[in-house]
Amino acid sequence: MIHLAGIYPPITTPFNDDGALALAHLESNIERLNREPLAGYVVGGSNGEFVLLSVEERVEVVRTVCQVKSLGRLVIAGAGQESARETIGLARQMAAAGADLAIVVTPGYYKSKMTSSALQGFYTQVADASPIPVLIYNVPANTGIDMPAEAIIYLARHPNIVGMKDSSGNLAKMAFALREAPADFQMLAGSAGFLLPALSVGAVGVVPALGNFAAAVLKDMMDRFQQGDTKGAKEIQLRVVEPNTAVTTRFGVPGLKAALDLLGYYGGPVRSPLQPLTDEERRTLSEILRRAGILH
Repeated sequence: MIHLAGIYPPITTPFNDDGALALAHLESNIERLNREPLAGYVVGGSNGEFVLLSVEERVEVVRTVCQVKSLGRLVIAGAGQESARETIGLARQMAAAGADLAIVVTPGYYKSKMTSSALQGFYTQVADASPIPVLIYNVPANTGIDMPAEAIIYLARHPNIVGMKDSSGNLAKMAFALREAPADFQMLAGSAGFLLPALSVGAVGVVPALGNFAAAVLKDMMDRFQQGDTKGAKEIQLRVVEPNTAVTTRFGVPGLKAALDLLGYYGGPVRSPLQPLTDEERRTLSEILRRAGILH
């Protein structure tokens, strides 16, 4: 049984100015994050620009993180592809690279055909063949597919599907799915922006962009919630909403990388078609981080 309680930052993929992987910077980022209160890392997710990487690059990034991360921390590797066959192949490569779990995004190109039955069939095929446990990844803002509750509940019974990262923010559906799923099915909030409400309906952890540079703040919120200090947890939740929005929906991956640069990590360039922040956007981001007490 893999226990997923805790914080799993979706790490960025560092690039050099020529667009090549900057693995030395990746190592230095992870070495610094190893000192933060984290349970592990999500590698090759949306914030890792996985759709802009080759399969070989995706595997190399996971292999590098596995070599540098602290003992006992989980590596959750993005293995989603559009077909079940390619997803299975990538999950096997990620397992060979050292990953502990595979996180698999909902396929979305044939959006109108991604019925509950199709998604159940896809994830069942993947989980049957994956050598490592599988996490469902629901991110409708990017894929256009919102995993139906009936599909979540059905898949939660699969012995090799251990949980789900839900970035939809639909707390009612999350609560319903957790009520109907087996007790060992684990839910991770897909954003720090709704972490406290997610914890209140049964989520055990979070995959937050903010975890890349403000993990201690989020850990404080989770600890306060678990200790019954709901007022203190609420105060932190309200404080992190603005910076969380800045590095997610407002400025996206370019904003997250800019924040890393501001806070002494390596953010570096994004890959085209993404564009770096303008100078004005960087000043705005800096002010938001200062107001939240994250940048001093």
